Amino acid sequence: MTYEPLPVLGSVGPPRLLAGLDTAARLDRVSHLTVHGALPRHRPDELVDLAQNIDLRGRGGAGFPFARKLQAVLRSAGARDGRTAVVVNGSEGEPSCLKDTALLLHAPHLVLDGALLAADALRAEEVVIGVTRADVERSVRAAAAERAPAGDRVRVTRLPERFVTGEGTAMVGGLNGGPTLPSGQKVRTSERGLNGVPTLFSNTETFAQLAVAARLGALEYRTAGLPDEPGTVLLTVSGSTVVETPAGIPLPYALQLCGTDIGQGVLVGGYHGRWLGPATARQAALSRRHLAAYDAVLGAGAVLPLPEDTCPAGEVARVARWMADETAGQCGPCVRGLPALAQALEDAVAGDRSAYDSVERRMRAVRRRGACSHPDGTASFVASALAAFPGEFEDHARGRGCGRRVLGALPLPSDEDQSPERLVVDWTLCQGHGLCVDVLPDVVRLDADGYPAQASMPVPGRLRPKALRAVRRCPALALRITE
Repeated sequence: MTYEPLPVLGSVGPPRLLAGLDTAARLDRVSHLTVHGALPRHRPDELVDLAQNIDLRGRGGAGFPFARKLQAVLRSAGARDGRTAVVVNGSEGEPSCLKDTALLLHAPHLVLDGALLAADALRAEEVVIGVTRADVERSVRAAAAERAPAGDRVRVTRLPERFVTGEGTAMVGGLNGGPTLPSGQKVRTSERGLNGVPTLFSNTETFAQLAVAARLGALEYRTAGLPDEPGTVLLTVSGSTVVETPAGIPLPYALQLCGTDIGQGVLVGGYHGRWLGPATARQAALSRRHLAAYDAVLGAGAVLPLPEDTCPAGEVARVARWMADETAGQCGPCVRGLPALAQALEDAVAGDRSAYDSVERRMRAVRRRGACSHPDGTASFVASALAAFPGEFEDHARGRGCGRRVLGALPLPSDEDQSPERLVVDWTLCQGHGLCVDVLPDVVRLDADGYPAQASMPVPGRLRPKALRAVRRCPALALRITE
């Protein structure tokens, strides 16, 4: 069974996207309107102006200006028969990201607001939301049903859970009934997307931000964040905590609020992102401009600190293998190049010096040759890791490994099954305080009497720091971590 973690929610300052979720697990239609109020309508030019005035950019990774997408769809539709569509990318094929999942599970109406607002401005007949999780599909379908008859325009489609599913041409292909794979063609969805019509394609958080801005107006929206990057952002920290923060907060502060620290370094932007060493991470702020100084981007908002007690080389090799397995299978760099790169890394970590010497050659073989960005992104992830942890890889390749285990601090879908550690309850001491579930809701579930439902629970590597906190916080000293 696929492990589908539930995000822990938090905020720095008053939340906007996550407003109301401190008292409710999910906002239905009535509670959503109570928290956010009615949604004003916007003409096409008004919506473009709003997106420009708040510098709204796609929150799925590329950061493309949303206003330009709107204008491109309007131009394409005007040159044809006027038909358009809106597609919400609700796919998070990367295990380090949960922010869009958090919105669709807990605040789905905010996403539908933004999508329908854009659809009305574009006169789109249909809004399609592509998702990959069964629980997300149920949540969005329920939200659409609550909005009938307007919700009748919303179609929810579940697609395969793969890293490449969220790529624009892959998702549109899947929604059109074809394979959910990158097409390899440079075709803009704004020109030919869903059912061949000009399509506004953006991710879940982008539409939610649009709905917030439509209610607040540009001036009020800009009171949070930075002058050149207004508003809030959603971050997924350590693959488990989704926190809403104003743009530009210091990276160490964000980690501290989520109960973790910089450790050996921080991967920013997910598995197509960049590693920041400890010294750099201590100076970094979470904004486009600040991260650009370190050749990094926030991307889809994944922030992954590497704990001190795990092996960096092993963690990177493990992710590289998973990325190779997620190949679209359509071009040589994916089919042959990425598996060869992953094998070279694994052999180097196992003590093969010649394999280590071949890693750079393997990376050159896939760069700028793929049908999509997956080979480039994977090679960049590996190159960034080699630059951030050069001594670690050198030592492993020379047979002088660090001696640390690979704890799975970089989350992968199989973490729960592969975890070597378990959180164990001593029933002779447990008094049912329930603090453990507050710290570790992804692991601990309580029974009807308020006690842990299981005596032994697997701890994914990325949640080990929180498991240690749960052990320390237990007033009855009833918890321990064991293998």
